[in-house]
Amino acid sequence: MSDTTGKQPSQFRLLGERRFAPFFWTQFCGAFNDNVFKNALLLWATFGVISTQVDIHVINNVAAGLFILPFFLFSALAGQVADKLEKGVVIRTIKLAEIAIMGLAVAGFYLASLPLLLLTLFLMGTHSAFFGPVKYSIIPQHLKKEELVGGNALVESGTFVAILLGTLLAGLLSKLNDSAFYISCAVIGIAMLGYWNSRRIPLAPAADRTIQLNFNPWKETLATMRFSRQNRAVFLSILGISWFWFLGAAYLTQLPAFVKEVLQGDQTVVTLLLAVFSIGIAAGSLLCEKLSDHKIELGLVPFGSIGLTLFGIDLYSHSNFPAHEVISVGGFLAQPGGYRVMLDFIGIGIFGGFYIVPLYAMVQARSAPESRSRIIASLNIFNAVFMVVSAIAGVLLLGVAKLSILQFFLILALMNVVVAGYIYTVIPEFTMRFLIWMITHTMYRVTHKDLGNIPEEGACVVVCNHVSYMDALLIAGACRRPIRFVMFKPIYDLPVLNFIFRTGKAIPIHSRQSDPETYERAFASISRELQDGEVVCIFPEGKLTTTGEIDEFKNGVEKILAQNPVPVVPMALRGLWGSFFSHKDGSALTRMPRRFWSRVQIVAGDAIPAEKARATFLQEQVQALRGEMR
Repeated sequence: MSDTTGKQPSQFRLLGERRFAPFFWTQFCGAFNDNVFKNALLLWATFGVISTQVDIHVINNVAAGLFILPFFLFSALAGQVADKLEKGVVIRTIKLAEIAIMGLAVAGFYLASLPLLLLTLFLMGTHSAFFGPVKYSIIPQHLKKEELVGGNALVESGTFVAILLGTLLAGLLSKLNDSAFYISCAVIGIAMLGYWNSRRIPLAPAADRTIQLNFNPWKETLATMRFSRQNRAVFLSILGISWFWFLGAAYLTQLPAFVKEVLQGDQTVVTLLLAVFSIGIAAGSLLCEKLSDHKIELGLVPFGSIGLTLFGIDLYSHSNFPAHEVISVGGFLAQPGGYRVMLDFIGIGIFGGFYIVPLYAMVQARSAPESRSRIIASLNIFNAVFMVVSAIAGVLLLGVAKLSILQFFLILALMNVVVAGYIYTVIPEFTMRFLIWMITHTMYRVTHKDLGNIPEEGACVVVCNHVSYMDALLIAGACRRPIRFVMFKPIYDLPVLNFIFRTGKAIPIHSRQSDPETYERAFASISRELQDGEVVCIFPEGKLTTTGEIDEFKNGVEKILAQNPVPVVPMALRGLWGSFFSHKDGSALTRMPRRFWSRVQIVAGDAIPAEKARATFLQEQVQALRGEMR
């Protein structure tokens, strides 16, 4: 869907604005530096630059543990600090600390000291643990609600691109003569660049200065994790995000073994698949804004889950490549199925982006501003827990149960079905939004105009012409605010659509003569919703048009406004007459479809005060908005 007024700029415009760009490049530099340092350390240990008797696999596991341990120890405190203090100050302090930590790294590289470098890794994990809560809680302070998806998409795509570039740069610098010098220059330089960017971040006032800091990590971590459960939808979104990191950690941890044992490839093949996975995440994240039409579209989350499962199952279908020796990228791509493996990894990345970006935006949007950083801190704790469990699952299934890597990938894909099914059953809003999104993006080409006339906050009534069974879904898919639709009970009771309408809290209504109880209950429900500050949409014609013309508006809207005098926004649906679910040429549900992918426009007019909103006047306004395009 798009807005024909052109009022919604591309997400990339944010990269040129001070309220976002300095923060974006600050977090990009942090993720970039993390991976330059981590991978340089592991490469030095792997190829014997650091003299040690410790097995490389032990070093890898110890390194992973040291980096993730601070998330358990300090995330709760970091969330308190981010809510208590001005966030720009917090970020600049963290970035100054990064420069000092990288100074310690320089000493570790020049001394080739494994203990010193592992201490540095622990401190970088601490740096990331403190940066995480402020990273995600500052975004809603500087961006509008309709920019949250685009902002999060840029952050997620930038993070994965930084991970990829950091990994590649570490590999390149580690091969150079006097690599300690070049790696040291890189990590110090990137840290200083991150601090320079942080100095340009605009003011982000403290959310709650009254917070008393608790330095007991165990007690405060448990309190923070309990704190996140106060909003059930936010908590389950947190679990959904953490599940993605479980999957991501599992795939990326087993990637080298998968390449070696299944694909019979070398390190260059590992780098190639890591690259396409990272590019996939970036592409999927950036596509979210286009597919969600600048709003938080929860319907993309189930769509992402489906893709994660399908591409994960397809990975299982790959048998051993018929190579007789270790192959590089060229040999890998020449093998039957080489490009298909690449497609699987890029598909997992793209659908992972569809899955995770709306969830991050939802957590930010639905968390109370005064506690948002602490909720993000709990998210980081759960992420850490899930990644540790992912590692344990890999050890048990691959090491103890002796499953193959392909079988492990299949189990991951099937587990994703179970986890997704649970979340979407508990919060049916995800499934409802998915069905709306699928219907409105496959059967129609929808544009809209002036939907900003619907107020951002407070109660109002939307009145619209009634053309097809899909009217409510099309409007719900286009509008940013949740809308309570009042609809004819026989339409409300239709299979499949009934699930959507019930989940969306639609209000069924019938004529007073046919069903007086439903009629009175509907008006009572409408009044409650308006008193609660919700948007209520009614179709004053009371039925679908059978001629394509707008039928007489009934006076039910006047009864509503007499009890709740709120503004009325007229709206017109244009182009739906003759589409599959309209009554042109007979009943919409008994004849064969003639038009798919109909071009439809939704147009909103200026808000009308309650005292002027007579039924005849509203009909004239809707008629003028619709014009001659039925």
